[in-house]
Amino acid sequence: MNSEFTIAVHSLVYLAYLPDRMASSDMIADNVGTHSARVRKVMGGLRRSGYVDTREGSGGGYRLTIDPNVVTLADIYRVMAQGSLIPSWCSGNPEMDCVVGSNMNQVMFGIFCTAEKQLESHFSAITIQDVLKQIHACE
Repeated sequence: MNSEFTIAVHSLVYLAYLPDRMASSDMIADNVGTHSARVRKVMGGLRRSGYVDTREGSGGGYRLTIDPNVVTLADIYRVMAQGSLIPSWCSGNPEMDCVVGSNMNQVMFGIFCTAEKQLESHFSAITIQDVLKQIHACE
């Protein structure tokens, strides 16, 4: 899992929370607790995927363009982090004579793929609005 996913979800939930559903990258960064450049990178991906749009100039920023009751965490995961559960390196070598060493990479890849599918399935039942409702329940 990468931090871009968490920043994306946090940003979308924050925008859904705001009355006009719009905020500058500085406002979002302050709420997320990270640098505004990092927020702009994540928001760029969300903009390209149609979740937000931008308004330039004074009073500008990012505006939520989706229905928070419809978009799920799985949707955001697919855009921001799909494949991040699978490690970039796995032990073993298919050329080894040992049954463990020669098959570990393939077996672990299958295990991680299954885990990612289960994670996406879990995320598909949680909308941006659901996250906001859970936050309101903390008050």
